[in-house]
Amino acid sequence: MRLLQQEEISPLLADHPEWTGGAEHLSRVFTAADFPAAITVVDKVAVIAEEMNHHPDIDIRWKTLRFRLSTHSAGGVTELDLELARRIETLLASESG
Repeated sequence: MRLLQQEEISPLLADHPEWTGGAEHLSRVFTAADFPAAITVVDKVAVIAEEMNHHPDIDIRWKTLRFRLSTHSAGGVTELDLELARRIETLLASESG
């Protein structure tokens, strides 16, 4: 899997300003309505991750979720991370109402 350069990552960050990061990793914080809603989001992201066979790091603190994406085997951000970020963003948009 090829590592992406910052200029290849920048369009995603411009289109989805809630995402931050660069060539090493991408991250996004999402605050759910409550703890059960946060767990529901994690469950839905787990389904997406399994479909892609690409798994994010997820930190859960009460109703706040922090997603961190990188392709560990490649040592940074690849196209898989961009696609996973897009899919997570679509899910979060639907969860936000």
